[in-house]
Amino acid sequence: MSVRNVLVVGGGFTGLTAAIALAQRGVDVTVVDKVRAWARVGHGLTIQGNALRVFRELGVLEEILGDAFPEEDGITLFLADGTELAHLDTPRTGGPDLPPTIGALRPDVHGALVRKAEAEGVAFRLGTELVSFETVGATASATLSDGTTSEWDLVIVAEGIHSRSRAALGITEQVASSGLGIWRAVTSRKPDMRGGIAFPLGSGGAYKVGYTPVSETHCYVFVLCEPQRTANDLADWQEVRRLMAGFHGEFDFLRESIHEDTFLNFQEIEWIFVAGPWHRGRVLALGEAVHAIPPLVAQGAALCVEDALLLARHVTAEGDLEEQLAAFHARRVPRIKGVVDATLLLAEWEQRPGTPDADPGRVMDEALQALIPAP
Repeated sequence: MSVRNVLVVGGGFTGLTAAIALAQRGVDVTVVDKVRAWARVGHGLTIQGNALRVFRELGVLEEILGDAFPEEDGITLFLADGTELAHLDTPRTGGPDLPPTIGALRPDVHGALVRKAEAEGVAFRLGTELVSFETVGATASATLSDGTTSEWDLVIVAEGIHSRSRAALGITEQVASSGLGIWRAVTSRKPDMRGGIAFPLGSGGAYKVGYTPVSETHCYVFVLCEPQRTANDLADWQEVRRLMAGFHGEFDFLRESIHEDTFLNFQEIEWIFVAGPWHRGRVLALGEAVHAIPPLVAQGAALCVEDALLLARHVTAEGDLEEQLAAFHARRVPRIKGVVDATLLLAEWEQRPGTPDADPGRVMDEALQALIPAP
């Protein structure tokens, strides 16, 4: 086996999945994260079948499904006035025996992964960051913010899109704006509201509004808009209502469900894609540190956990680690690039409604169909 002890920097979905998969293969794993305690609140997310396939292999799928809402019926597209445009079946990217997607709360999924990692013997050091690293022979020397320096067979940098360590690996790609922003909320829904996306009839509001059920009574709502929050005197919940004002039908209920106590999150949607090498020596960047994409086909988390599981398979096999890391990279880049290209095209169309020959349904379907074969 090429690696026997691994440092994972970052305790998000990527880092935790890598830690679990490595520990299950006999590797001693330590996870460090800058947070001092895990967040217990957060927005919802849509998780596609290829991520569920990974969670099943890790042995954590049933716990995740227990706190989620499976989507078996596809998604309905609406005009902003509530008129139904079409119904789309979501490709089963995890195979025929898994739901196409689930709606879940981020803290629930994260909590399940933390508990699984702990059960597999992964060590955690919270409130700790990676300060510097270098490869010395067949090991990586890593200095942490607590002043300690340790030797590892491999260091995995899973710090997310704004990774502080990426540049030190010789990666020169920069984070860029997609031209979009997104509001996220979790709010109540009616039992017959099964998930939908609505497109505007005019300008001045949101580019698009959608929702995914996360339980029998609640849903995750997203509102696509300009990349910067509008400068006005409105409270956040009032601003989201303003953006949703032109959307009706089911979206009237969702809009009125948002109030001053609703948990809201706003972000500019940024992206990065690194086609070149992800590692230097015994240090490797992984997940959103090297491929963060607009959430327009709901594949961000799925591609990250695929990374983590496949990496664990490669580096615990017999053989030369440099060759294993190169083979891992060669397998991942084409699969991820297809999703990157699709999401950037969709982001462009969101900002230019009425673009001739724009066909977002086709682009989304083709991108997801390509992910059905296991990575």
